This record gives sequence, structure tokens and C-alpha cells, in this order.
Amino acid sequence: MRVGVIDYGVGNLGSVIRALEELSVKPVLVTRAVDLHTVDSLILPGVGNFADCAKLLNDSGWVEPLRQEVHVASKPLLGICLGMQLLATTSMEGIADNASNGVVGLNFIPGRVENLRTLGCNLRIPHVGWNAVTSHTKVGGLFDGIPDGTDFYFVHSYVFVPDSPDHVLATTMYEVPVTAAVRSGHIWGTQFHPEKSSRAGFRLLRNFIENPTC
Repeated sequence: MRVGVIDYGVGNLGSVIRALEELSVKPVLVTRAVDLHTVDSLILPGVGNFADCAKLLNDSGWVEPLRQEVHVASKPLLGICLGMQLLATTSMEGIADNASNGVVGLNFIPGRVENLRTLGCNLRIPHVGWNAVTSHTKVGGLFDGIPDGTDFYFVHSYVFVPDSPDHVLATTMYEVPVTAAVRSGHIWGTQFHPEKSSRAGFRLLRNFIENPTC
């Protein structure tokens, strides 16, 4: 299994690569969109501002090759943190006018990205730290072997709100319900950082690598 880590100019690449190496997987750093076809599955990291990252993906020519590999070739994809949010249709992060329809994302999983404040959260933002995650699937999948209530490490101010609740794979509570993971077929995303979430995070990455379409 050749796991490609997408390097489009941002992202917590070092820790993702080290986590994969700990799992005895030799990650492939994909620095050019034309090389996406050379790997078996893809990880899309992301840190920073949605608008900036979306612009980098567009300006560097990643969007259409990603669509070809994920939608046409059915290549498994895991988005991490902002990488998960980029799977959405639009985001309200990075826009000057809140009346705008938002910044356009990849639209791999229909939905919008909203600020925690907009969702009614009055706790400190950004949300940084360990939170218990509850999976909405009981057998197999990305959370196979991971008990409900296991803590994962979060760093974020915005939240992915899928159009369909069927795409919500797991949730956490930060005063308000927060989407912790999403899924649509062979496309997955985690708001938390599995590569920084100790043993449970490594188990989740192994689940994705070993059975990414389960």
C-alpha cells in the first residue's frame, strides 16, 4: 500500500509522515498533482486558513486531478483537520463579508464550514486540547477497535457541518455538538489530528490504511 501525503504548500506533513512510518508504512510525499496516480490512497493534511488553503489548491492545479483520482479512480482519501474542512462545499472562514455564500471547497462531501461561535459555542476559541469522541458506527470502519469516549487531539476554530447527517461519522462535545469525523463512501475526514493522538490516533490511521473502503 503506497500512501500519498499531499504537499500543496501547507499542512502538518512532518508529524503525519512520522506517524505513518511508525506504522511501518513508507509514505510517499506527493508534491505534484500529476503524481497522484502513483499512490494507492491519499492523505490531505491542512493547517491555517481555509481561504488560503483553497486558493493554494486551485492556483497550484490540484483540484481537478484530485477529483479525477477520488471520484473517477475511486482512490481512498483521508482529510485531516483543515484537510477535512476542505472536503466541504463552502466555508465561512476567510471571507470579508459574512453575507457571502462562503469560500468554495472541494465539495467532496456536501456541507459548510462554520465558526464555533456561530454554532453557539461560548468556550475559548480556538478549541485546543483532548476531547472524547463518539463514533456513529458500531462495527468496523475508521473507528474499529477504538472505544467510544476515546480522547483525540483537536486544534480548530471552525467546524464542518455536513448537509446530510448520514455523512457524520463521529462527534465530540465542546459545549455544542462538533463533527469530529465525516465519511462519504471511500472519502473520510477527521477534525482532530490522529497523528498527534497517541495510540488511538495510530489505530485510526492503521484502519484507514489497511481497509480504507470499509
